Amino acid sequence: MENHMTVTFDAISENEAFARMVVSAFMVGANPTVGEMDDVKTAVSEAVTNAVIHGYDKKTGNVMMRCSMKENLLTICVQDFGKGILDIKKAREPFYTTKPELERSGMGFAFMETFMDSVDVMSVLGVGTTVTMTKCLQDQV
Repeated sequence: MENHMTVTFDAISENEAFARMVVSAFMVGANPTVGEMDDVKTAVSEAVTNAVIHGYDKKTGNVMMRCSMKENLLTICVQDFGKGILDIKKAREPFYTTKPELERSGMGFAFMETFMDSVDVMSVLGVGTTVTMTKCLQDQV
């Protein structure tokens, strides 16, 4: 059986915690381990923060988060409709940030890649960015 969920929220920092709670509630039916839950929440936090901070550059906008669970495979897409990423390869390098004045560490993509099984980034300048992450959850018998 496959389960799907989509939620759209304002691109404001306060909604990062909301996104973490929504994905946690969505996952609970799969009986994830505490570690898996923490990994996914951290990755979602990083993806949403990137969308809010870098996608809209202080302008208003929305973030859409889509989740699906098929058997034990969790897929999460975090999408903004902002300015897009000029150089995805460079943006994925550890410690690279376009906002050093905001004391950003440049580790968002590195954290997502560490905690998830796969991370795919698609971006079009002036249209937005979609980060798709997957995690295969342990079978809990």
